[in-house]
Amino acid sequence: MSDAALDPFARLGAWLDEATAAGFVEPSAMTLATATPDGRPSARLVLLRGLGPDGLVFYTNYESRKGEELDANPRAAAVFYWGSLARQVRVEGGVTRLGSADSDRYFAQRPRGHQLSAWASRQSSVVPNREFLEGRVREAERRFAGGAVPRPPHWGGFRLVPERFEFWEGRPDRMHDRTVYLREGAGWRTERLSP
Repeated sequence: MSDAALDPFARLGAWLDEATAAGFVEPSAMTLATATPDGRPSARLVLLRGLGPDGLVFYTNYESRKGEELDANPRAAAVFYWGSLARQVRVEGGVTRLGSADSDRYFAQRPRGHQLSAWASRQSSVVPNREFLEGRVREAERRFAGGAVPRPPHWGGFRLVPERFEFWEGRPDRMHDRTVYLREGAGWRTERLSP
């Protein structure tokens, strides 16, 4: 087994690189599943914005449905799927908020339009119409005209800290390869699953 295969973070990084090289439009898109404290699940696509030995980083509005669910029930699952490569990765674990400095640093490098949208959108809240949203963007443009756009206090990052990875590779006749990595102290224990 290669070094990358022994480290689930390195293996995920290698698969992301291969998905990028294969021309996937959003190779870092992952389905993020959260749940309310009483177990009502919801899922949506988010973009992976950081990967390292401490976890998977993504950013969102803290007041969105996912943000509120993660604050109330800080556990999540994520799924990456690259169909034409016949690969899937599932990740499960606890979730923590990033510190302000990390969120500020990432926000500062976003395109200005994305920054203004973060101020304009009360993500997941009901709005009367599209014009209402466009008016909020214009308000943000006036508010920050000629200057930097600071990170809104309701927007920032989360880190999914994996306790379990599952790597799936499609094979002929549905004899797929499934490898699980389970957190064991500071390292990982691997298991092979039947397809």
